[in-house]
Amino acid sequence: MFAKPFPGLSTAAVEGDAVVLLIGMRINHFWAVHQWLPVMLSMKRMLGELARDSSRGLLGHVLLTASPRTYYVVQYWESKEKLYAYATSPDMLHHKAWATINRMDRAGKLRRHVGRWHEAYVVPEGSHESIYADMPAFGLAAAHGVLPVEKRGRRAADRYAYRSSGAAEGAEPAEKAG
Repeated sequence: MFAKPFPGLSTAAVEGDAVVLLIGMRINHFWAVHQWLPVMLSMKRMLGELARDSSRGLLGHVLLTASPRTYYVVQYWESKEKLYAYATSPDMLHHKAWATINRMDRAGKLRRHVGRWHEAYVVPEGSHESIYADMPAFGLAAAHGVLPVEKRGRRAADRYAYRSSGAAEGAEPAEKAG
């Protein structure tokens, strides 16, 4: 039930770019449950939809809260192309949810009881590094696999300097920790 910690220092086994999406909601009026609860539940349904089909490209996610009003998900994707393909696919829940919101907004029917937001980042190889101490695989490491820190360097500067061999030629993905 509980993940076993990786002993000592570890790092994420990211090869190439890291694609990260932060997506969330803010409850503007707590009493308007009928407005914000469907938004919250739609994210749960979208994550379920993505979990059922790994070819869509979601590698992992972490559910977080910033305050009693603000909830969000950090998502790790295989590529920006797969993220965009999911977001725009007419047969997927995200596209349908945004179509509904856009129709309501154009009709002046959005009540502004719930805020929605996202930020997407493509972090090039050499522009990110990670370190975990006595932790189970988490965040990037849960999405991409975990390595002993020595494989990428004990210093942050070494980890930033790491370049995967053949990333441009389509290297094999790193093995995930179990």
